[in-house]
Amino acid sequence: MSKIDLYGIPNCDTVKRARVWLEAQGRDYAFHDFKKEGADPERVAAWIAAAGLDAVLNRKGTTYRKLSDADKALAADSHTAVALLVQQPSIIKRPIVEHSGGILVGFKEDEWSAALL
Repeated sequence: MSKIDLYGIPNCDTVKRARVWLEAQGRDYAFHDFKKEGADPERVAAWIAAAGLDAVLNRKGTTYRKLSDADKALAADSHTAVALLVQQPSIIKRPIVEHSGGILVGFKEDEWSAALL
């Protein structure tokens, strides 16, 4: 089976559900904690290139809503958004999974089953 890298924040409910699902499927994965390890700019740029800014940027969360209008303007453009997402990894949609077939953003069990099983 292919290697799985899961990116997120451990206390996020969606990340918790995704981890439980992976473990129930018997899938090993490496967990990367944004709070402890931060977010890598090249990786964030690659996620945006693969899935699109709208998929990677979590506009529904409290952290995004608390951003200044100037920061929200930065978040509107793929090129300037990378620096903002690296600086504020809590506005990255969670979890993000890198696997041999590409990436998954967010946890949708049917998509994950199709891609990872």
